[in-house]
Formats: sequence, C-alpha cells, structure tokens
Amino acid sequence: MPTKNVVDERISKFKNKGKDPAKLREKRISECVELRKVHKNESFLKRRNLTLSSLPDEEALSPDYISNAMVTFLPLEDIIRDVNSDCKESQTRGCQAARKLLSQERNPPLKEIVDAGLLSRFVTFLCMDDEPNLQFEAAWALTNIASGTSWHTRQVVEHGAVPAFITLLASPMLHISEQAVWALGNIAGDGAAYRDILIECNVVPALLARIAPDTPVGYLRNLTWTLSNLCRNKNPFPPASAVQQVLPSLIQLLHLGDKDILSDSCWAISYLSDGDNGRIDVVVKTGIVSRLVELMSHEELSVATPALRSIGNIVSGSDLQTQVAVDAGVLKVLPQLMRHPKASVQKEAAWALSNIAAGPCRQIQQLITCGLLPPLVEQLRNGDFKTQREAVWAVTNFTSGGTVEQVVNLVQSGALEGIINLLQVKDAKVIMEAINNIFLAAEKLGETEKLSLLIEELGGLDRIEMLQNHENDMVYQAAHALIEKYFGDGEVVGVKVDSTDDGFVFNTDVQGTFDF
Repeated sequence: MPTKNVVDERISKFKNKGKDPAKLREKRISECVELRKVHKNESFLKRRNLTLSSLPDEEALSPDYISNAMVTFLPLEDIIRDVNSDCKESQTRGCQAARKLLSQERNPPLKEIVDAGLLSRFVTFLCMDDEPNLQFEAAWALTNIASGTSWHTRQVVEHGAVPAFITLLASPMLHISEQAVWALGNIAGDGAAYRDILIECNVVPALLARIAPDTPVGYLRNLTWTLSNLCRNKNPFPPASAVQQVLPSLIQLLHLGDKDILSDSCWAISYLSDGDNGRIDVVVKTGIVSRLVELMSHEELSVATPALRSIGNIVSGSDLQTQVAVDAGVLKVLPQLMRHPKASVQKEAAWALSNIAAGPCRQIQQLITCGLLPPLVEQLRNGDFKTQREAVWAVTNFTSGGTVEQVVNLVQSGALEGIINLLQVKDAKVIMEAINNIFLAAEKLGETEKLSLLIEELGGLDRIEMLQNHENDMVYQAAHALIEKYFGDGEVVGVKVDSTDDGFVFNTDVQGTFDF
C-alpha cells in the first residue's frame, strides 16, 4: 500500500474538510503550496551597488572627498597599506579603492578583502564621527561584503559591525545613515539567525526613528526594504514583540504613493501573515485588509503581486478572517486577476479562490454572486498547469462545503466538464473527490442516473475506467468504487441527453432539479 502522499497531506490541511471541525480552514502545508515558494529573486534579499538617494553633491562634501570618477583601481597590496596606515587621507583613499573593487559587477574580491584582515579596520572607521568621508567609505565597503554569501555576511557580523551600523542610523548626515540602513538590510536578508541578532540589538526602534514627514522618498525606499527583510523567514518567525513594533509603521508606509515603498511594504505584510491563524489575526486587527484589497488592483505588478499574496494568506485563515477580506471586496477584484495576462497572477488568484471556496456555504454563495465561476471554469480549460491545479482544488473545496444547489450551479457553469478533461493529467485523487461530491449532491436530488449519463457523454467514464490501472492504490479504489456504485450495467429508462451550445439539457419524465 502506498504511504500517505502529498495530496492526502494537502487534503488533511485544507480549511473545510468537515471531517474534523477543529481543523476547519487550516492552511495547506507549505511543501504543497508551490506558489508560496515563488520568493522574490535573491537580488532583492541583498543589494550591492545601490545608489543612495541621500548622497550629497560632491560640492557639498568636504574638500578631502575624492569623487567616484577620480577613484582609481589600486592593487590590493596598496589598499592594505593605505587602510592600515595612520594617515587619514591614506585610510580614506584605501577605503575608497576597496569599495570600488567590491562594487565590481563580476567577481568582486570579497574573500580577498576579508582574508587581508581589513574588516576590523573598516569597523573601527565606522565609529569615527569626526571623519565622515572615511566613515562613509568604510560603511559602503562593509555593505558590499555583507551582500555576498552567508560566509561573507558572517565575517561582517563577527567583526562587530552590527552595533556600529545601528549607531550610525542616528547620524546627522543622511547619506551615512542611509548607508547603514542598506548594510543592515543586507545582514537581515541573510536569514532568520542574523535577523534575530539585529532585533535583539534594538535595530527596529532605531530604524523606525528615521521615519518622519520630511524623510526623503529614496531613503524611505531603502528603509522599507530593510524592514521587509526583518519580517522575512519563518523558521523561526520574527519575535512577536518586533512584529508589533513594525506593523504601525508598515501601515503608514502602505498609504504612501511610491511603488517601491508599496511593494516592499506589501511583501513585509505577506511574510507576517504567512503563518497560523494567530499571526494572521495580528495583521487583520491592524485594519489594513481594505488597503491590501485596493492594492491588488494596482497598475504595477510589483505591488499587486505581494498584495494578492497577503490576501491569499489571510483567506487561508479562519472563517472570520476570510470574511474580513470578503467584506473588503476581494471577490470583486479576483475575477480580473483570474483573467490577468500573467500566469503567475492567475495562479495566485486561483489559490486565493480555492481557500475561500473551502469556507462555509455562505461564503461559497458570495463567490457565485460575484461571478467567480466563469473565470474558474476558464482556468480549468485554458490555464497553465499550476493554475489549473489550484482551480481543481477550488472545485473540490466548493463541492465539499457547498449546498446541493450550489454544486448544481457549479456543474451548470461547466466545471464538471473542466475537471473531467483534466483527469489524465492532474491530481486524479483530488478530481475524483470532486466527482464523488457531485454524485452525493445528485443522490440528494435522486438524479444520479442523469449525472452518470452526463459524465459518460463528456468522456468521463472512459477516463475513470483508465484510473483503475493507476499506480496510486487510493486512486484505483476511488475509481473502482465510483464505477461500481454509479455506472452499473443497468439500463437507464426515460432519460435523454441533448447536447446544445449552452451545455447539456436533460429531458425526462421524472420531475427533477439537477438540470444542466
């Protein structure tokens, strides 16, 4: 007998399976939700060669400042000599040359700089408030090293840069403060361990103190990105105290107009809501759900995608949490997202729909009323593989929790034909469960013979018979049981099926309601 597979795991974790009320609306396990694994590109986790918005004009810098265009590539031996000298001018020249080397697009000599023992000197320079140019160049060099692998980031942390960078956040010179924001974002982006080290060093209040009405937009972009990295990762999740500190500022940022700030704020919310119902509740109670629903329609995909992800997380919570999103108008936005030209958006929208369909019949009715069935059927027919998979789950959840009338409505919309056509290529066990649920609705109406004829007319019987050879024993058993129960050899009398452009219409002498 096969062991319990991922489909069984996913079924057991869905919100509405009804077999155990205590487990209603549980989130699917992360291993099964591929779309949750569509993380932002690694380049967003750490950044190098960023242009600081607050970098002053060269004329505004001290006379000792050497512009980037004037910095020449020095041999590593010269850089080591200059950085280790006692002359401030030489130290600045060495730091600038090191920074320029580390800013190379290809193969920057990160390890060579570390192995040369320069990190201790750079960290020392961070504390020289009376030498802002040297301070800035050292900060930039360390930032670029922290943008490398985890090993490079560890070197920066272990040389004591974290407290120094947090202190630099309060620098009166905005470009130095912003450089510290960038460096801390790179360290936080390395993973949960360094994220938590930063939080323990009180980085959150130090960052939030820089948010003010007159803070330049460019600075806020970098700060928001750093905050989003502090919200990332869930093994473990960020400490609850830090989440409570960050959320009010994220809510503020979500009401600004800049697309980059909106994007990173939405990603931060998506990370914070990607957990159990308790974590979802913390986000919902901020009152931000309406704004997230609004941002799902944003013209920039970089904003709409994380907003949709955040709402998808919320509707995988409890019935009450899902209802907050429904009341905020999510069902009015989902149809257009189900038809979005980007397949990745269609998939996320179908995933959100499948979780709402896992709710009680009143929420299923709202799906119907808001016109979600036509785009759902369109995705069953024409969506890409991953979107069809989510659409199949939506149908199965719908048939599990919907009323008989709602299931009839679903079948009439073309969903039965859609899942039958996918029987040979998709999650057969999930589709078989949906078909079985539809038969249970037909039984309540005394219409199983009509349904059997319809499925046979659609080519479903042939496909179900083929599943009796399926390698998964549970699929075989489901197919066999369905055939035995509903597709016997007995002749059906008095039923005629007419195929029309609109679907299938049953004509029978017996009065019934299961009409297609």
